[in-house]
Amino acid sequence: MNFEFTEKAKEWQVRVKAFMDEHCYPIEKEVHDFVENHDNRWKEYPGIAALKEKAKAAGLWNLFLAKEYGDLSPGLTNLEYAPLCQEMGKLTWAPEIFNCAAPDTGNMEVLAKYGTNEQQDQWLTPLMNGDIRSAFLMTEPRVASSDATNIETSIVRDGDQYVINGRKWWSSGAMHPRCKLYIVMGKTDPTAPRHVQQSMILVPADTPGIKVMRPLSVFGYVDSPYGHAEIDLSNVRVPASNLLLGEGRGFEIAQGRLGPGRIHHCMRLIGCAERSLELMCKRVKVREAFGRLIKDFSSIRQDIAKSRCEIEQARLLTLSAADKIDKFGSAGAKDLIAMIKIVAPAMTCRVTDRAMQAHGGMGLSGDTPLASYYTYARTIRLADGPDEVHMHQLGRNTVNQV
Repeated sequence: MNFEFTEKAKEWQVRVKAFMDEHCYPIEKEVHDFVENHDNRWKEYPGIAALKEKAKAAGLWNLFLAKEYGDLSPGLTNLEYAPLCQEMGKLTWAPEIFNCAAPDTGNMEVLAKYGTNEQQDQWLTPLMNGDIRSAFLMTEPRVASSDATNIETSIVRDGDQYVINGRKWWSSGAMHPRCKLYIVMGKTDPTAPRHVQQSMILVPADTPGIKVMRPLSVFGYVDSPYGHAEIDLSNVRVPASNLLLGEGRGFEIAQGRLGPGRIHHCMRLIGCAERSLELMCKRVKVREAFGRLIKDFSSIRQDIAKSRCEIEQARLLTLSAADKIDKFGSAGAKDLIAMIKIVAPAMTCRVTDRAMQAHGGMGLSGDTPLASYYTYARTIRLADGPDEVHMHQLGRNTVNQV
């Protein structure tokens, strides 16, 4: 691949960075203080809507979605979008400003690629307009969901309806006050071959029989106002027309959803790592210990050097995966997608940990974004498939290619 971005791609990078510098970084502490106020836990920061309108007016909207899927998208390739995603990742809440936040991005791609015209009118349009949010319900507490064939939630046809029963958790985004749609994965035919048992179905969040049991925390963070929910579905009935693509097509949809989504996560994580390193460098230039600046200690310089190397390695690998998806689709890039999913979250954990160490006690607090970066990176080592699954599959594929 050509590692030099086109002038078009560079222009988009300048525009996103300028918007972040002007509108997002100046209110970083204000947003943090608002969401950390427990009385506001499931409320949006009041200025979010105005920021989204500014981004939309600036044409910085739905940047992740290919042009053929909607007029509100500029039609960037994965390779062109990747560095924009990286820039947004430097503030954990910034992707929503550009309508580029997970899990909405993946859900919009599912609706754009696999939804009927009626499903798109009802759900994709308001999602692309930023009027509502959504959640993706796949993981279950009773089974090892890293093997998705274990999923037990039942989706049973009953006349012109489907009846859904099951328990889901780690349903990201489900606690958000504007979450109106769940995309649920479950089994329509448990007797079919393993990878055609599952289907995906659209479930309005206010459907009778849905009970949000609790928000789940990660290292004490509940990811306000988005949240990860445990949800019980008891005799939930939706029209048969809510099924996506057809019975037994759930794995097919999941693979189409997860390929680009892993690029997005990895580039956001690289943004977290870059800002962690930047904060570390600023810190060690002004703090003294044992009679000299911390930057002059060899161990600190080595940590900074290792971090720069690891960030650049992960970035180039992720850009290579993005380029291959653009040329050959997710299936053609499956090995590179597995590699970045293994490499980028672990890299961000290491880099952020070094930055936290250099900050001393401050690095563990909410006075910097470092703790939230670490929490995010550690989560992604499990989300969208744990490291072990990707290494198992990558190792198998590598052996079989020899």
